[in-house]
Amino acid sequence: MPSALAGIVLLAAWLGAALIVAAVVAPTAFAVLPTRTLAGALVGRVLPALFWSGMVIGLIVAVVSWTMPHRLWRVAGAVTLAGACAAAQLVVAPRIQRVREQIGGAVDALDPSDPRRQAFGRLHGISVAWMGVGAIAALVVLILLLRPLSARSAP
Repeated sequence: MPSALAGIVLLAAWLGAALIVAAVVAPTAFAVLPTRTLAGALVGRVLPALFWSGMVIGLIVAVVSWTMPHRLWRVAGAVTLAGACAAAQLVVAPRIQRVREQIGGAVDALDPSDPRRQAFGRLHGISVAWMGVGAIAALVVLILLLRPLSARSAP
């Protein structure tokens, strides 16, 4: 079961990174940096690494899972991880960048009713949702990979 162990390690590493970014890096950046624009820029530089690695890991785990028995849910979950990360990085992130370019300054400086600020907020929410979908998919696949191992070790 070496291929399952590789999938477990990759998924656990990605989930750990996703949790650190969501629970530590992003909130800390917004708490300690002097402007929300700088905090957003920092987080915006970290997220591509998370999303690209999620795409790669999702595809690797899908291929590895394809060679295993009872593969349907593992493969589907791994493809979902890769797809969610791809959607966030390749579809939503460029749209966020275009809105930022249209704004030309701090998003917070805009009136809350400004369509550009509202578009930014919607796109940010969609990006967070895709990351959440990816994290849930990774967790499900991780559990599915761990279950046969724990069944073997049970007395």
